[in-house]
Amino acid sequence: MSAPVLRLSLITKRFGTLVANDAISLTLARGEVLALLGENGAGKSTLVSILFGHYLADEGSIEVFGQALAPGDPAAALAAGIGMVHQHFTLADNLSVLDNVMIGTEPMWKPASDRGAARRRLLDLAQRFGLAVDPDASVARLAVGEKQRVEILKALYRGARLLILDEPTAVLTPQESESLFATLKRFVADGMSVIFISHKLDEVLVAADRIAVLRAGRLVAERARAATNKAELAYLMVGREIAPPPKRSARQRGPAVLESSNVQLRDGGRSRLAAVSLAVHSGEIVAIAGVAGNGQGALAELLFGESTPTQGTLKLNGAAYPRTPRAAVTAGVARVPEDRRAQGSVGDLSLWENTAIEQLRSPPFARFGLLRRGAMQTFARTLVTQFDVRGATHGDALDTPARLLSGGNLQKLILGRALSSPRAGPRLIVADQPTWGLDVGAVADIHARLIAARDAGDAVLVISEDLDEIFALADRIAVINHGRIVETRATADWTLAELGLAMAEKRAA
Repeated sequence: MSAPVLRLSLITKRFGTLVANDAISLTLARGEVLALLGENGAGKSTLVSILFGHYLADEGSIEVFGQALAPGDPAAALAAGIGMVHQHFTLADNLSVLDNVMIGTEPMWKPASDRGAARRRLLDLAQRFGLAVDPDASVARLAVGEKQRVEILKALYRGARLLILDEPTAVLTPQESESLFATLKRFVADGMSVIFISHKLDEVLVAADRIAVLRAGRLVAERARAATNKAELAYLMVGREIAPPPKRSARQRGPAVLESSNVQLRDGGRSRLAAVSLAVHSGEIVAIAGVAGNGQGALAELLFGESTPTQGTLKLNGAAYPRTPRAAVTAGVARVPEDRRAQGSVGDLSLWENTAIEQLRSPPFARFGLLRRGAMQTFARTLVTQFDVRGATHGDALDTPARLLSGGNLQKLILGRALSSPRAGPRLIVADQPTWGLDVGAVADIHARLIAARDAGDAVLVISEDLDEIFALADRIAVINHGRIVETRATADWTLAELGLAMAEKRAA
C-alpha cells in the first residue's frame, strides 16, 4: 500500500477539565472517503478543527503527504493542500461567486487582479467536478445547495487535495445530497481524499469507504463500509440500543390552537408568504415540507412573533395572534428557531441564564420584581440532565457560556427550554429544523418528546427539510412552495414521490 496522505498520531485536546479528544490516531489513504461518526460532543469537530489549524492540540502530531504539519496554523494547512467546508458557510453575501472564491488568493501588492484567469479556472473546476455555478451571481441570492458548491470550489481553487466536509448535507434537500455524493465520487476518481462528519447513517453507508466512530472524545471503532450496518453504527455511537420511535397513537384531535386564513407577509415590495391558510389542532403534529427558501423562514418568523401579517387573519386559541416574541411566549408559544446561535441563544450568557431567558419575569424565576438565581440554576441543572446537554451537568459547568457548546448540544438546550415551558392549556410548539445536526440517539429522544407533547394535548408545528423526520413525526403534512401552502394531507395519504413532486413544482412567485 502507498503511504497515507494523512496521519494523526495520539491527538489530545482539553478544554479545562473536559477531554474533547483523547489520544486519537487515524490515517487516510489517497482516494479514500473517511466518515467521522459520533454523538454531539463526541469530539468530531474538535478533531478536524485541529487538523485545519483552528485549534492547537495539547498532545500529538499530524503528518500530511509525508510532511509534519505546523500546529495551530490554518495557513499551513491550506499550503499543505487541506481544504475545509464548514457546517455554517463562511461566504460574503454582498459579493459575487467569483469574488468569494478569489478572496485571499492574490497578494496585496499586486497592482491588478487577474479576474479573467480566475474566472476560467473557476469554470474549469466547476465543469470538472460537476459543481455548476454562475461566477457573476450574488451569493445572497443563491440557494443553500448552491452556496455549498461555492464553498467547495473555494477549497478546490486553493489547491485542496484533502477536503474536510463538516455536516455537508445538514441543510441540503435529498436531491442536493445526491448531487454532492456524485461530486465526492469525482473527487475520489481524481485521487483526492475526503473526511466528512455526519450524523446520518444512511449517507455514511452510501458515501464512505471507511467509518471512524468517536465516543466521549475517544476513537472506539473503525469499520469498512461493507463490514458494518446501521444498527451496529448506532450502537457504537451511543453505547446503547436505540429504541424505535413510539408508534403514533390513535386519538381524537382537539380544537384548533393555530388558525391561519389567507395570511400574507410582504417585505417592501417582496412577497414572503402568499395566502397561507393552515390550522394546527391540539393533539396533532403538522409538518411543513418544502425546498429550502420557499417561505419556511418567514412562516417561523411570523409564529415566533417577530413579524405581523400584512393581510389575512392569524389566531392563537381563538384570539388574535401575539405581535411580539415576549407576548407569544407568554401566550403559550414554545419556540425552537432554526438558527440556534443567532436566534435561539445569547452566546456570552451562561447556560443557566439561557435556559431561563424567555421566562425571566415569571415565577419561579422572579418574585416581587427580583430575579431568583437559585431557581434558575436548579431549573437549568434539571433541564441539561434530562436533555443530555453534554459538559453542563454538574459543578460550575452551568456557568459555561452558551457559545462554547457544540451545535448539537446547544440545540438540545433550546429544545429542552421550549418543551419545559409552562403549560396553561394547549401550547403551540413551533419547531423549526428541530433535529438539525443531532446524532441518532438525540434525534430519537427529541422525536419521542415531541410526540409526548402532542399526546399531552399540545399542538406541534414542525418545519423540517428532513423527509424521513417528517414521515416519522407528522399526523398531517403541508407543502410550502413559493410562500404558499399548496396542499395538505394526512401523512398516510402521501408517498415520498408525491411529496417530492409537490415540493419541486414550479410556480409563479
